[in-house]
Amino acid sequence: MSIALDDLQLLLDIVACGSFSQAAARRGWSQPQVSQRVAQLESELGAQLFRRHRRGAQPTPACEAFVPAAQEALAALRRGREALQCEPALPRITLACLPSLSSVIFGPVLLALADAALEIRCTTDHSSLIMERLLTGQVQVGFVLRCPPMAGIQMEAIWRSPMVAVVHRDHALATAGPLRLADIADQRLAPQYWGEGCDELLTLIRHWRRVPGPIHAVQPAVAARELALEHGFLTFMPEVAVRRDLRDGRLVRLALTDLPLWEWQVMMAWRTGKRPDAALRQVLDSVRALGEEWA
Repeated sequence: MSIALDDLQLLLDIVACGSFSQAAARRGWSQPQVSQRVAQLESELGAQLFRRHRRGAQPTPACEAFVPAAQEALAALRRGREALQCEPALPRITLACLPSLSSVIFGPVLLALADAALEIRCTTDHSSLIMERLLTGQVQVGFVLRCPPMAGIQMEAIWRSPMVAVVHRDHALATAGPLRLADIADQRLAPQYWGEGCDELLTLIRHWRRVPGPIHAVQPAVAARELALEHGFLTFMPEVAVRRDLRDGRLVRLALTDLPLWEWQVMMAWRTGKRPDAALRQVLDSVRALGEEWA
């Protein structure tokens, strides 16, 4: 039996994308090329790997059983290449999170594991892409917002963070008592955009707004934070993203009595496997300990 490692990566791409056409686009191939390579792989393995349907391709039980072996083969190749390049023989863990969480997660995790016998790589992406990269073995631990479960991926809630209204300490509303949305509707507003909840917030505010001018919704959290710190905007964002600014008094949380409860539920995700992974376990345990502080 002769199976190309490139075909193993193609299989993982299709599993992650959920369709032959998207996997073809990722590689710059035509869909017939992908179909032909999959057919050859199925012939070599003696099993059907995917069921085609109108919206894409679904892995068969045989495919799901084979995926861990494909991932391990590609990981072994990667480790071999690193050895040839004389890279340090330490376990390597790649962490991925949303851009808005990078300042909250990466620094504390790296500090907690500063003396650990492993190397950490950090990257950012959207939740859906992080989940795909976990499946293909490009990322070992991901930090995502609550999303549907995925076969082969373990998920654990780390903390919830409410959306809060914040202003600079010198803002006119910084020393105000309890407020309502009507009281802040005419301010210069730039909430961090976090999805449908933000759209609902903007609808509520516009009901009370009496001045002309736009309401900006921005990403990532660092952009909203800068508008509040440097340019006098009132912003809404996850409390965890500005926890240090609130603690040190640079920003002030406004007491809005009629602000609905919107939360970020941050999940830690990793790929399950049969073999114990001491480095991965060390990272997971460190993040769990930090999660108690973040909460």
